[in-house]
Amino acid sequence: MKIVFAGTPEFAVSSLRAAARHHEVVAVYTQPDRPAGRGRGLMPSPVKLEAIARGIPVYQPENLKTPEAQQQLRDLQPDLMVVVAYGLILP
Repeated sequence: MKIVFAGTPEFAVSSLRAAARHHEVVAVYTQPDRPAGRGRGLMPSPVKLEAIARGIPVYQPENLKTPEAQQQLRDLQPDLMVVVAYGLILP
């Protein structure tokens, strides 16, 4: 089954691992990198780091309401989208 996974915090990483273990995760959607720490450098989300480690393409749109973002998701042709603590409103 082709899955698109959407999640951001550490809480969602175990769900991504389980999905990837049993299915083809064709893409991961996560929130854009945010400034963190004293230097306010951009920090990737835990889900992004896990996706990169697994070689899964990562998408980080500011929102999914734009026609471009929605078309990008449709082009992936997933059978299912799994959402775990993504943090953005889905249209």
